[in-house]
Amino acid sequence: MSGPAVRPGGATHLEPSARARQAADLGERLVAAWGSWGPTMTRNARRVAFVSDRHGTPEVFVQDVVVGDEAPEPVRIRLSDDPVIRVTWSSDGEWLAVAIATDGGVKQQVWVVRPDGTDAAQIAGSRYQHAELGPWSRSGHRVVITLPSTEADQPARSYLVDPVSGDRDDLAVGELIHILDLSVEERLVVLRDGQRGHEFVVVVDRLTDESHALLADSPDGSAEIAFLRPAPASETSPLVAYVATEAGLPRRGLVAQPVGPHGWRGAPRRITERDDAELEYLDADDAGRTLLLVWNVDGRSELDLINTHDASRTPVPDLPGYVVTDPVLSRDGRSVLLAVEGPLRPRELWRLDTNALTWSRVTGVPGLPEVPLVEPTLERFAARDGLEITGWLYRAVEPATSSTGGGPDVGAVPPEPRAALVHLHGGPESQERPTFSPQHQALAAAGITVFAPNIRGSSGYGRDFVHADDLGLRWNALADVVDCARFLVSNGCADRSRVAVEGRSYGGYATLASLAFTPDVFAAGVAVCGMSDFATFYRDTEPWIASAAATKYGHPVDDAALLDSLSPMRAIDDVTAPLLVVHGELDTNVPIGEAHQVVEALTARSHDVEYLELAGEGHEYRRATSRAELVRRMVAFVAARLA
Repeated sequence: MSGPAVRPGGATHLEPSARARQAADLGERLVAAWGSWGPTMTRNARRVAFVSDRHGTPEVFVQDVVVGDEAPEPVRIRLSDDPVIRVTWSSDGEWLAVAIATDGGVKQQVWVVRPDGTDAAQIAGSRYQHAELGPWSRSGHRVVITLPSTEADQPARSYLVDPVSGDRDDLAVGELIHILDLSVEERLVVLRDGQRGHEFVVVVDRLTDESHALLADSPDGSAEIAFLRPAPASETSPLVAYVATEAGLPRRGLVAQPVGPHGWRGAPRRITERDDAELEYLDADDAGRTLLLVWNVDGRSELDLINTHDASRTPVPDLPGYVVTDPVLSRDGRSVLLAVEGPLRPRELWRLDTNALTWSRVTGVPGLPEVPLVEPTLERFAARDGLEITGWLYRAVEPATSSTGGGPDVGAVPPEPRAALVHLHGGPESQERPTFSPQHQALAAAGITVFAPNIRGSSGYGRDFVHADDLGLRWNALADVVDCARFLVSNGCADRSRVAVEGRSYGGYATLASLAFTPDVFAAGVAVCGMSDFATFYRDTEPWIASAAATKYGHPVDDAALLDSLSPMRAIDDVTAPLLVVHGELDTNVPIGEAHQVVEALTARSHDVEYLELAGEGHEYRRATSRAELVRRMVAFVAARLA
């Protein structure tokens, strides 16, 4: 699929300054700093499989877990040229299951392969059918796949698949189901269903063909993580469902729900919750004796271990980075593998000894440019209605020649207001966090302060905050974007006439909306894979994406008037700021037509608009070459327009 022959219209082609070129070079070098993530362990926790982009595209790697010695070189398992999204190890250690982005786009395939790279086979998914990789059975080697509907108003179907024979057994049917866990004997299935922000968890008894909602008597609130484990001796039930949920809580915490066959349920009890944090990840050993909890505290991660037999809680000290992703507890509970990163270092795998509470590095990262990088600060300010907004501030610095000649020295705060950019994350139920961002670092090196806020609708700050932009409340979220620009001006980070706005996915939409509805605020914009018209978005996106989105954005029929008023295309002629539009060629989440109609409308009136289409990419840009091209183009565009 290729785009129309759109060109920069009336754009003024400005040659990047020497500093902008140097900053773009730094961004490319940081993009090339590969990472490792998504670990999955063998039963004895001695081997790990994970995803890494050390060769430019995410692939599967396998290596031994060595404690105290230099990590061995991982073995690469090649399945196709398409990017790998996820890998999981079967319970018996005989197979790996791998989710792959078909052609690099939104739809996924599921493959199985032996840990030595043999017997690889594609078992689900194609260019026309998305397949979701679910969990392995807790004994043996059958894996769950879910096939969402390819037509509106049709259900998704889940199956248990044998990788040897390819045989499929029916598992569950539902509108928007995701399989979370299976009981050991495969009788009970834990699944999540529901639209965005209103997910609920159900236990299906395959023997009686009955389903029973967990936490059915709880107040409104979603639940996204749940699994079954043997109950502690103090419980009267054989099993306990541990659920990460916000039901009845201001922020997501941990609830234990006793369960059994034939729909039996005991009284749920709260295990732990925090006023200052949300429970983000949850795992347990096979015996259900040890629970691993990862808390999100203003974007930083904190870890706890809970002993379910004596209810003791052990905070884990000395986390080797700011942000944890993909934590997995070993089946015997003795170790944890996880990915950790921060603003100054890409994702790498670490191992935690849960008894000694000591850390050891499992994978490394390549050498980074010998240039000091920006350590962001967490800022807080009040929006116009008094709601507190937080964001990470990457301050621009005075240019200076590095002693190594590798790029600008980013060590000193600029003496006077300069240019700034407001970066808007996707979702909107995502969160800006202090992770490794080549884009933010390159812009700061170019002399542009970056403010990456969590406007209302973001996750990490409780149930009320994440729903504060639903439907007609979206106008308040767009007002937050304007308030972010005012914050940058009022605290001396930018001149009023030198603030840009940029975002991807929902952030791309918010960028277009800000330029169209408040054209006097921003001096330039970069919209990356953003929606421009809700009517065409709902018409062209994947059916399962459209179905899930109605609770967040609005129903395409029932809320048509609201969606039209919120669509940037209705006011596209009011855009005055220069605009760079970026989209992936294979994006079927936010279809590429959303970009084309913006560029065509602006080009028709000779507006300063540029368009970058990334070949072979979908909604996520997984190849290093694509991310490097995006950073280079963005730095050059923004630096020239804010000069």
